[in-house]
Amino acid sequence: MTILVTGANGQLGNEMRIVAQTSAHSYIFTDVNEVDGLPTTYLDITDLDSVRRMVTDNGVNVIVNCAAYTNVDAAESNESLAEKLNATAPENLAVAMREAGGLLVQISTDYVFGKEPYNTPCREDQQGTPTGVYGLTKLHGERKIMATGCDHVIIRTAWLYSEFGKNFCKTMLNLTATKPQLKVVFDQVGTPTYALDLARAIAVVIDDYSSQPAGERYPKTGVYHYSNEGVCSWFDFTRMIAEYSGQTSCDVQPCHSNEFPSPVTRPSYSVLDKTKIKQTFGIAVPYWTESLRRCIANLQSK
Repeated sequence: MTILVTGANGQLGNEMRIVAQTSAHSYIFTDVNEVDGLPTTYLDITDLDSVRRMVTDNGVNVIVNCAAYTNVDAAESNESLAEKLNATAPENLAVAMREAGGLLVQISTDYVFGKEPYNTPCREDQQGTPTGVYGLTKLHGERKIMATGCDHVIIRTAWLYSEFGKNFCKTMLNLTATKPQLKVVFDQVGTPTYALDLARAIAVVIDDYSSQPAGERYPKTGVYHYSNEGVCSWFDFTRMIAEYSGQTSCDVQPCHSNEFPSPVTRPSYSVLDKTKIKQTFGIAVPYWTESLRRCIANLQSK
């Protein structure tokens, strides 16, 4: 099978490059930005005709959409751009996959939740209640994909980090190594997700899809949740980053989120229930501290 990965130079896209090295499938990595040393094909996914040509010219069977507008704060003042990248572009990919009879794997977010005061893990069939433009446009993207009628696996994830690009883990590694004291919010609770673990879960979905009879609708089409196992606050996450990296001289203190004013209210509880993806695809999900150890070890070995 031929797999097209969009946003290939981002966090998840780079982890998909690693997964592809041991895959039996053929991968095409696309982005609108080039990075030295990373073979990348240019593709503007907001252009439906360009997407169609890419799919038909290369016989694409699966698209994994890792591209998105992910700046949560900036989205509040750039709603039209966020809508274009998070809703219209995924719809283009879905249309192309429907026409080609293929599968779209769309990466969504825990930010589709948040307005209601949840205190139990969010299920896939729970009503979306986003608190800001980012979550709202990602929810629009999910709905637009479903409306096309294409085979799809929408995976909502949370608190993504990796060895690549800018992310919370790398930021805290730097801050705990250079600051004597650090305040981190403790009243926002969720689960970190190592992007490599998510990429491996996506690979399981792709392998499962490739084993389905040709010409038949994919029976596992739907929305799924994936993050690492367990629950923590951003404060807890930071404490473990400091401990695993050996940066114990920094005094990490808990604080309330209102001490860091933001244009958007972030979900106070966005733990994802992963029962469905584990049962449907037989995926084993690592505990968040185990994955964090692996990521930090990889970063420190570079």
